[in-house]
Amino acid sequence: MNEYFKKNGGSVLQKVDNVKIFSKDELKKITKNNSEVLGQGSFGKVYKGTLEDNTPVAVKTSIEVNEARKDDFTNEVIIQSQMMHNNIIKLLGFCLEVDVPMLVYEFAAKGNLQDILHGDANIPLPLGLRLDIAIESAEGLRYMHSSTSRTIRHGDVKPANILLTDKFIPKISDFGTSKLLNVDKDFTMFVVGSMGYIDPVFHKTGHLTQKSDVYSFGVVLLELICRKPTIYGENCSLIIEFQNAYDQENSGRIMFDKEIAKQEDILILEEIGRLAMECLKEKVEERPDMKEVAERLVMLRRSRK
Repeated sequence: MNEYFKKNGGSVLQKVDNVKIFSKDELKKITKNNSEVLGQGSFGKVYKGTLEDNTPVAVKTSIEVNEARKDDFTNEVIIQSQMMHNNIIKLLGFCLEVDVPMLVYEFAAKGNLQDILHGDANIPLPLGLRLDIAIESAEGLRYMHSSTSRTIRHGDVKPANILLTDKFIPKISDFGTSKLLNVDKDFTMFVVGSMGYIDPVFHKTGHLTQKSDVYSFGVVLLELICRKPTIYGENCSLIIEFQNAYDQENSGRIMFDKEIAKQEDILILEEIGRLAMECLKEKVEERPDMKEVAERLVMLRRSRK
């Protein structure tokens, strides 16, 4: 057992089911010596890889593990190994024989929702597809909140952390913050999450609950129907502008993305906008939970057909 394997929590992690332990040499082969960089994660680079059976994978640098962070890291891996859901990115394995552990995930060919919505490629996104992405992302979060043995809060829900497969199936990813919050308590002194998506109640109190994820998801819903980032122009905030439109017109129509603002779909868009505004309510107890969010979105999809 090499020293890194031990330092990175190998004695605990070798007992974990559902995931494979890769050797350093195997990983070099899989990533062709880290030759193709997919992107930059919050902790380091993400590389494209190919397993022996030609399955494409994403190989991600994790956190540097020291004694203080060993439990965080092993917790994160254990949490992810237990999450089995079509809309959550699957952890396939890890390599601990290196200075900074590497995690091997299923590959999402279309990249992240942030780039698809706001990148230069200007990919057409009909309303039906946007609804599917919203529903399935909500299902992934609902599963995290309710179906695992311990309730988990994601803590950093945003379009950059929603990956999409070649068939545009969304996969919730990046559990770097969840590991701090999976213990059965809501309180954390770490300010996690990204500006523009952070629940203001959490920001003020350090009290992170599942409803904090609901708040962040409300912002994602607004981005899906408006196709504007949370902050745009000189200093325009999507949340504030949308709220203003509602206050003045009792409608978000002026904000909807022109590509999907067709007459027959306006009522559906209004409902999605209203649902987003409920997710963004200041009073935590007035926000719906992810189960209700997913169910209401499914009903809207049905009403279109």
